Amino acid sequence: MDKVDLQHGGGGTAMQDMLSRLLAKVTLRKVQGGIGLDELDDAGTIPLGDMTLVLTTDSYTVKPLFFNGGNIGKLSVCGTINDLAVMGAKPLALSSAFIVSAGFLFSDLEKIMDSLNAVLEEADVPLITGDTKVIEGEGLTISTTGIGIAKNIVRDSGLKVGDKIIVNGTVGDHGLAILSQREGIEFETKLCSDCAPLWDMVNEVLGYGVHAMKDPTRGGLASALNDMAQKSGVGVLINEEDIPLQDAVRSASEMLGIDPLTVANEGKIIFGVSADDATDVLKTLHGNRYGKDAKIIGEVTAEGTGCVTLETVIGGRRILETPVGDPVPRVC
Repeated sequence: MDKVDLQHGGGGTAMQDMLSRLLAKVTLRKVQGGIGLDELDDAGTIPLGDMTLVLTTDSYTVKPLFFNGGNIGKLSVCGTINDLAVMGAKPLALSSAFIVSAGFLFSDLEKIMDSLNAVLEEADVPLITGDTKVIEGEGLTISTTGIGIAKNIVRDSGLKVGDKIIVNGTVGDHGLAILSQREGIEFETKLCSDCAPLWDMVNEVLGYGVHAMKDPTRGGLASALNDMAQKSGVGVLINEEDIPLQDAVRSASEMLGIDPLTVANEGKIIFGVSADDATDVLKTLHGNRYGKDAKIIGEVTAEGTGCVTLETVIGGRRILETPVGDPVPRVC
């Protein structure tokens, strides 16, 4: 394919193909002893004595900019904090760059800044530098970079056979909330994004046997679990009946013909936890407002290496494949 299209930004196989093509043009170096771009984790690392600096960067282009449960400002800070959190890193500071289209309303820009600041205050993370550009066109893009520090790095490739797979709450909320608002579709229960900063929740369980973490953003649960399984060299067996879904998300998915397991989340984390610690981790998550609906949804197996298998509600099994792209583009 000679041109980039929206599916290349969806977190699925199309995006993986594009990244492979582009990274072939880059000398993939890393800081000695650190994690680099070639490993395609949620962040890179820089060893610093007995601690490790963690660096991540992301860009946000959500449409609409304001949605039920947040806006692009809240999304940009939550997404970056969570990318640090899943590496086991305490966020230290953020930078933010705004690319603003000429004609953008100052009142909207101020609302976005208020929302961004509210998350920074909640997470106790300072914004210490930034940049602003004004261009022709429409809309707003925000790029956010975060730096954190960790004693022990957690990888998305750390799953071990026998681990339990835990998710901290209902899935598909963000992507389907965006889609329903974008298309003007009303449901009996209003869909709301799950956008939230999750470091404090993650920090509460790091003392247990947490072997792997990943936030299921673009491409949803399916993409994230497949990535974890492939990198870890294990199989993952998920029970469909155990996956927490809001009734409104289930209804919207069925009506729209969209699998909620392939839709982006912005307030969820997948944990790979030792079987011995799974009950304690679940109990701890239930005590946090962002983990009150946490559930064990499956386990890591030695069979089906690199694959995710879904045990259906009727007792059958099917491969849960990585989507080609996100079925709801421009949600994060």
